[in-house]
Amino acid sequence: MRLAEMESIAMTVCIAVFAGYIFFIIYDLAKKSNAGKFGTAVLFFALGLGLAAFLVKSVAVHFIEGGV
Repeated sequence: MRLAEMESIAMTVCIAVFAGYIFFIIYDLAKKSNAGKFGTAVLFFALGLGLAAFLVKSVAVHFIEGGV
């Protein structure tokens, strides 16, 4: 396995772990602030939108550079 392949796999795994951790932080924030169902949904939408933008940017860059 080449170094570039290992870096690609490691980056994919790290981004997935990072996304999971961010969602855990949002859930914990909603739980500690007693946000309720609607407040939790708003928190996940608003704060999750930033994470989604980061992931979409990564995918867009990958396709623009000619990745498959």
